[in-house]
Amino acid sequence: MSNSFMETVSRWGRRGTAGTSIAASLAFEDVVHGYGKVRALDGISLAVAPGEVVCLLGPSGCGKTTLLRIASGIERPLSGRVTIDGREVAGPDAFIPPERRGVGLVFQDFALFPHLTNLANVMFGLKALPKAEAEKAARLALSRVGLDKHAEDYPHTLSGGEQQRVALARAIAPRPGILLMDEPFSGLDSRLRDAIRDETLAVMRETRATCIVVTHDPEEAMRMADRIVLLRSGRIAQIGTPSDLYRAPADLDTARFFSDVNEVPGVVRAGRLVTPVGYFAAPGLAEGASAVAAIRPQSITPKPAGMCVPGRLVSRRFLGEVELLEIAVQGLDAPLKARVRSGEGLAPGRDVGVDVTAAEVLVFAAPGA
Repeated sequence: MSNSFMETVSRWGRRGTAGTSIAASLAFEDVVHGYGKVRALDGISLAVAPGEVVCLLGPSGCGKTTLLRIASGIERPLSGRVTIDGREVAGPDAFIPPERRGVGLVFQDFALFPHLTNLANVMFGLKALPKAEAEKAARLALSRVGLDKHAEDYPHTLSGGEQQRVALARAIAPRPGILLMDEPFSGLDSRLRDAIRDETLAVMRETRATCIVVTHDPEEAMRMADRIVLLRSGRIAQIGTPSDLYRAPADLDTARFFSDVNEVPGVVRAGRLVTPVGYFAAPGLAEGASAVAAIRPQSITPKPAGMCVPGRLVSRRFLGEVELLEIAVQGLDAPLKARVRSGEGLAPGRDVGVDVTAAEVLVFAAPGA
């Protein structure tokens, strides 16, 4: 990582604090929306507390951005209600336009005006203020994101990360009660993404605004959110803290979304799932039911041959901090994938033992069962 990059991040982090907002609550009540015959949202109910950071997570087409657009007022739901601090802003009895909702927006493509300077871009949302006050507030916001020296420059002269920071400054300058962000980091170079995301989160916490962030990246959601709302086909699949969704996913699809898993089939006997790699607790599943053990690669440890479940190492790939092993086990159609710190001394074709950390195994009813 270059010195200039680290200096930029460091300078940004040393700026003054952002102005605080009066955080607002945001609620969706049985919201339905669609495009033609496609049902984008199918009865979404969700309450976001003042000052809370919530990530809307899910694959493309699940309804994340549609819900954000309805929250902002860019789109009106087909049915249901949206309230801010208990006041209906969209529903059967009212529709408040975006500019009157006290909502800040950061789009995926930043949506900066190319013909305006960075300062003028930030001032764009401050038209209600006298010009001198608007300029002061805009310069303060640019200073907070480390771009006060680029106030008179134009967006095209900045890097992607810097443009994202201008967009953030524009969103926070009016001190909105609610800040909505639509995949704001997806277009950034991976080298910059973590640093800019972490600093953006710091700005969000300083403003104390209620924040909703759309992302398709589970790791990003876990790093940023107080709560994650996982959407699937226009419905809420699960809501909870990052720990809730990772450690106690509601179903196999949710477990798959948050990490790679080895899916090992088995049958429930006396409250345990019997599989070729061991027995695992299966509470709530009927005797004789078909089920699946979802085993994360990091929960598998290779042992010397003769210990634990017998297996044979099929392949070993170096991935930097970890190595990915594929281990064939009798009774399984596909090799188990294991992630280990070091596979030193292990060579493909060698017999090994397979040790599974049973406490970390997730058991679900077999799909279609």
